[in-house]
Amino acid sequence: MRFRATTAVSLGALALSALAVPAAQAAGEQRDPAATLKALHQAASGRSALTGATTYASGTPYALDATFSSVKINNGKPIVVGTTNKVTVPVTFKVTHSADIDVKAPETEIDLLIYRGSSSAPANVLWGDKYPACTATSATVATCKGTVDIRPRDELWNADATGWKAVGYVIDWNDQYGVDEDDLDLSKVGYAEADGIATTKLQRYSKLTVNASPEPVKKGKTITVTGKLSRANWDDGKYHGYSTQSVKLQFRKKNSSTYTTVKTIKTSTTGALKTTVKASADGFFRYTFAGTSTTPAVTAAGDFVDVK
Repeated sequence: MRFRATTAVSLGALALSALAVPAAQAAGEQRDPAATLKALHQAASGRSALTGATTYASGTPYALDATFSSVKINNGKPIVVGTTNKVTVPVTFKVTHSADIDVKAPETEIDLLIYRGSSSAPANVLWGDKYPACTATSATVATCKGTVDIRPRDELWNADATGWKAVGYVIDWNDQYGVDEDDLDLSKVGYAEADGIATTKLQRYSKLTVNASPEPVKKGKTITVTGKLSRANWDDGKYHGYSTQSVKLQFRKKNSSTYTTVKTIKTSTTGALKTTVKASADGFFRYTFAGTSTTPAVTAAGDFVDVK
């Protein structure tokens, strides 16, 4: 099953039957490519992901000639996730391989995952609900399109709002597809892995409000502009105020299309905003936040004030 990491874990520890994943795929069950990847990685290095033994009795997988390139996650943009809704982002990449690898064969597994932390002990791992669709453009090149599917309530903590790396792999199961682990002959399984082939960033969705009052107001009188900056908290699934952040108050005259900055203020410890200005003309007030490494930029919709 998919998981919400509470401590650093080995990818291979996510499923005790990691090397039997293809059988689950054939049955249409939920997959765990992270466990498969780690198990094959450790098997290739001579260490069992399941028992910790120094070797597998059934041998080790042989190296496939396959490389990854042109990897792009979410079209190169940060991945922004709220508190409840599943987020699906596109993933595209190219695989260059030897002519004996058939990317469309049912026993050829190609995938790309993203992880945070180290590849040997990642703090969290994310992947797509389905395997990428790969199309052969020549005898040795395939272009692939997939997704990374993220369920914040089940899979994310606030610490995940940081940089992530991508790892891709190709497995040729040959006649070992769906074989029970006890009968698995790893020497017949081909395996290639490419780590650190791309990076991406996860950010906590942000919200910003504004309210200018009183309205209407006499020219020269004081207008109080309040609001709040908040962002997704993946630890508890709620939105909390983003404290001590610089936010710009901007104004646009009624018949203008351009906002100008009036002043810059900071949010309170609860994310609240409050300042005053003198009423000068009909127009719209808004707050705008430039964003941080963990939180995207956000701008409130303008609030109109009628000045008499």
